[in-house]
Amino acid sequence: MPPSSPDDVLTPSQLNALARNVLEDTFPLIWVEGELGNLSRPSSGHLYMTLKDARAQVRCAMFKPKSSWLKFAPREGVRVLARGRLTLYEARGDYQLVLDHMEEAGEGALRRAFEELKARLAAEGLFDRERKRELPRFARRIAVITSPSGAAVRDVLSVLARRFPLVEAEVLPVPVQGEGAAAQIAAMLQRADASQRYDVIVLARGGGSLEDLWAFNDERLARTIAAASVPVVSAIGHETDFSLSDFAADLRAPTPSVAAELLVPQREDLLHRLRNLDARLCNLQAQRLRQAMQRSDRAGLRLNALRPQARLAALRSRQQEAWRRLEQAWSLRVERERARLRHADAVLRAHQPQRRIAALRDRLNALAPRPRNAIARRLRAEELRLRGLARSLEACSPLATVARGYAILQHRDGRVVRRVADAAAGERLTARVGDGELRLRVEADDRDEPVPSQAALPL
Repeated sequence: MPPSSPDDVLTPSQLNALARNVLEDTFPLIWVEGELGNLSRPSSGHLYMTLKDARAQVRCAMFKPKSSWLKFAPREGVRVLARGRLTLYEARGDYQLVLDHMEEAGEGALRRAFEELKARLAAEGLFDRERKRELPRFARRIAVITSPSGAAVRDVLSVLARRFPLVEAEVLPVPVQGEGAAAQIAAMLQRADASQRYDVIVLARGGGSLEDLWAFNDERLARTIAAASVPVVSAIGHETDFSLSDFAADLRAPTPSVAAELLVPQREDLLHRLRNLDARLCNLQAQRLRQAMQRSDRAGLRLNALRPQARLAALRSRQQEAWRRLEQAWSLRVERERARLRHADAVLRAHQPQRRIAALRDRLNALAPRPRNAIARRLRAEELRLRGLARSLEACSPLATVARGYAILQHRDGRVVRRVADAAAGERLTARVGDGELRLRVEADDRDEPVPSQAALPL
């Protein structure tokens, strides 16, 4: 049956795009476990492979840089656990899985089991800091539970011998990996703890994969470590390796060698400290000896002082010293009184009335001319000042202007006539001149002719 319209017909690219959207929306992020096959890594750094089981396979791609972050080397036939998004490569219509994480399937299962057990024991409080025991400051005997043929035991013993040869280290041999290793380690730890022979117990093992270290992730071993009465140090693997023994132990050391360094002091540091303590002890003994000798001397003096002859001699010496001090004090007192009398006599002589009167008379004679001279100088100054004021007043006085031939016209009430409009026809005015006044009467005014602006007019 043909399509009803051209819009119902899809191109291959449109079909693949629709299929890709359906796949990505339906499977956003999935985990797939299978066996690697058809593995290839071109020069671009991308990783292409298939994941397969007995009945099917799926194409996979892991792009750079995620492919360079893998913690193992992918190879044909390895069973892996992969995480990615399902998509479709539109150019070829290939259905594939784009991966962002991949790990070996066995190690991934172990890691999930490790995390689950760790979370459960932590919830019980088995790893709480409050239950951790303090390590001894100076351990005298150390138990090292490890494989007697491994490199870890050699590292621990060599560090202990180099740093502090006086410590006793006993190796308690156990298998550190394989079937039943965890049970044997826990049993040896219980025996070492029950013996009460050791100040601290060390669990040591060299590095390895998660499967190699799995014996130290045993629940029974973790509970045995937590229940021990002797402090336990866990030194399992390398610095980046963590086990349940590390969390349950009282101290976690990054490596077995570091555990040995943490448990014993450096021999040179201890010798230096002993020398300092010895020097302090010698100084303290010398100080105590000096104090004892001083107390002995004071006690001898007190014993000598208790004899009658010595006491009488001491009293006689004190009496003589008291007489000597009394004579000195009396002589000093007499001398002070004589000096005070001499001073009083001099003061009285200086204040005799006759001498006082003569001195005042001489002073009066010296001061007598001074008032007259001061008055004369003051009068001359005032005279000069008055003359200056008179000249200033004369220069400003209108009478001086009148004396030069001018006259001042005034109304009968004293107001000065300054303009023609100030006087009316028939009005009587007074003209002040230099030697008197003239009585005038205004006949008429002529305002068309200019009139001087001064109130004083020349006569």
